[in-house]
Amino acid sequence: MDRFQELSKIALDELSEVFARMSDENVRELLEEIKKADRIFLLGAGREGLSTREFAMRLMHLGKESHWVWDDTTPSMGKGDLFICACGSADVAHENILCDNAKKTGATLILITPSAKGHILEIADKVIRIPATAYKAVYNSEDEYVPTVQMMGNQFEQALLVFFDVIVMMISEEQVSSKQQMDSRHRNFVLILKAGENYGKKIIGNGFGINNDDWCCGMFSG
Repeated sequence: MDRFQELSKIALDELSEVFARMSDENVRELLEEIKKADRIFLLGAGREGLSTREFAMRLMHLGKESHWVWDDTTPSMGKGDLFICACGSADVAHENILCDNAKKTGATLILITPSAKGHILEIADKVIRIPATAYKAVYNSEDEYVPTVQMMGNQFEQALLVFFDVIVMMISEEQVSSKQQMDSRHRNFVLILKAGENYGKKIIGNGFGINNDDWCCGMFSG
């Protein structure tokens, strides 16, 4: 077995152990809050934020009104709304402030974390535990997390991405959302251009290593 195969197996085995330790009842709490929420707001930072933003997109595909909090179009929150924060340490300065403010609006705050201590842990209405190794997380004992050979917060960040996708699968099953229904809500204004054509030249230019015979796909304005 070459080194890539060895390391990929280690990473996957770690994730399997993380999910094996999770509580179905705890996961169900998140599902029920999502199902009854008027609107869902999501927060994360760094690589944790990338996983959380992916979840916001899939919630939209499921027909939920979801908002990534850093977007300029995010509206005000209030009672009946759900605020989901994914934070490995449960204690990041700017996330602490946003969660404090979310609580003041009357929204329900759910924290997703492995940490046993942290400011957000103290104010959250509900806590979903992912027993992974996270960057700067605090644990009471070694039984609260899966050890890792990976760097920094990799294990928690990976687990978060897969966890969110499994939640999407569960919601889809329970509300009987077909792939066709989800596809119908996906962005449908992608622009395909052939480089070298007038509009393509104007937007793309020739400074990106694109040949005149190449096709380009993206979203453009202007």
